[in-house]
Amino acid sequence: MNSTKDPQAVLDYTIDWTKWLDEAGDAIATSTWIVPTGLTKVTETNTTKLATVWLSGGTVGTNYTVTNRITTAAGRTDDRSITIRVQER
Repeated sequence: MNSTKDPQAVLDYTIDWTKWLDEAGDAIATSTWIVPTGLTKVTETNTTKLATVWLSGGTVGTNYTVTNRITTAAGRTDDRSITIRVQER
């Protein structure tokens, strides 16, 4: 997944784990966002199917890969990543 953000923007990014979790009959137990230097993690939340992070900052012209790592109620662990390009909008 790719997204664009302005360096002054504070925006939310969500990964929808529903399809994968429903196929496994499972739910998110814990969610952690791994955010590279240059972006700031403002806050992170999750439900049993969705994981959301709010981000600020970034350097214009830079691509950042932000990764969501979940552990499920059944003990599965998986990662999904978003590439965020920072540019003036």
